[in-house]
Amino acid sequence: MRPGELAQRLRAVLPTDAVLDDRDLVQAYRHDEAQQVAGGTPAAVALPRSTEDVVAALRISHELGVPVVPRGAGTGLSGGAAAVDGCLVVCTTRMAQITEINVAEQYAVVQPGVITADLDAAAAAVGLWYPPDPSSWRDCTIGGNVATDAGGLCCVRYGTTSDHVLGLEVVLADGRVLRTGRRTAKGVAGYDLTRLVVGSEGTLGVITSAVLRLRPRRPAPATVIAVFPTLTAAGGAVLALVGAGLTICLLEIMDRTTIRAVEDLGQMGLDTDAAAVLVVQTERPDDSEDVQRLCLSQDAGEVHATADAAESELLLQARRLALPALQSKGSVLLDDVAVPRSALPALIEAVERVAHETGLTIGTFGHAGDGNLHPTIVFDRADPAQRAAAQVGFDGVVAAALELGGTITGEHGVGRLKVDWLTRELDDVALQVSRDVKAALDPRGLMNPGAVLGA
Repeated sequence: MRPGELAQRLRAVLPTDAVLDDRDLVQAYRHDEAQQVAGGTPAAVALPRSTEDVVAALRISHELGVPVVPRGAGTGLSGGAAAVDGCLVVCTTRMAQITEINVAEQYAVVQPGVITADLDAAAAAVGLWYPPDPSSWRDCTIGGNVATDAGGLCCVRYGTTSDHVLGLEVVLADGRVLRTGRRTAKGVAGYDLTRLVVGSEGTLGVITSAVLRLRPRRPAPATVIAVFPTLTAAGGAVLALVGAGLTICLLEIMDRTTIRAVEDLGQMGLDTDAAAVLVVQTERPDDSEDVQRLCLSQDAGEVHATADAAESELLLQARRLALPALQSKGSVLLDDVAVPRSALPALIEAVERVAHETGLTIGTFGHAGDGNLHPTIVFDRADPAQRAAAQVGFDGVVAAALELGGTITGEHGVGRLKVDWLTRELDDVALQVSRDVKAALDPRGLMNPGAVLGA
């Protein structure tokens, strides 16, 4: 391929402002929020507005043998949107139309560049709700959410993005358009190709449209915050709450390191001597009484509850401040692992051991209700020794999760950050079947090369 040929070919079929190839401009598309994954320099960036634009771009890249890296808002945390040298980045943020909200059938049809919070606001206007709520929901896009099977605070009751995707439109590597799924409440015809694409992290194609399940708008939840003197007590409370049959729609945890960071930043009057804090929300206000009782039965030292929406949001703000509070202490390396809920105390204790061994601060917070935690390593990026120690600590946390019967990623995805770890989690047959699927849909290996399954 001649220098500039890709951009020249793209400008012949796309609007002029939809193609970038200036070296300074394409720098902004080199990596996502996983800063430790060094991105390459794209040969060009395409900013399509329609499925037809994506088809045209992928046909050209396929003809020229150019790798393609699909990208949304760039809020991913696993390096899945990191560019490779000489690639075409297909950024779908300009495909931001909500094309349909069907109130009777309770679904929405959206382009991939729709911001998650904007979809929820549009659903709310007609009395409906889109439950998936990643922490970056005010910035992240539906296409990225689908590509990574993003989670969020409500997963304990409502599941992840995959539980809300009814159908997809996907442009494959050679420009063919694959349509999957349905718009009916039920449907089991053929292989579940929708589920295959959800969570595939751009390695099988570019998502250009999604049919998403909506739910009736829920009432304002009641909120309980409980303080525990030991990790064992907090873990016992999690198991008791999950097994009690209550309408729990949020069950979050913060460890002592995170509590202290949040208190330093937010001055919220948190108990900085506590081993852990649980934040719990229930859909029925009466259930909050049972939550308080169960927490106290597991040796909670302090419990506070409210059904007031404003006060609930204030209590939840402590959890929302977890990552910003740790980021205020230095550079961070955010992990994402999940274990059986019974293993939560053991995982947090393992994280504390890793922190002691590396000499670094690691704060742990996350979604206790589904066993998904985010140990966050704080370090000085300018110090090579601390950068190396941070990577050792990151790997130690992932290894601990696997040893406890868990998984290397609960919601952020494998991306490029955890490719080597995937080979440890999956057996040989699962890996080979995954590679066979990839080869069937992308025989030239052009879609997001190096992500998920590696080279």
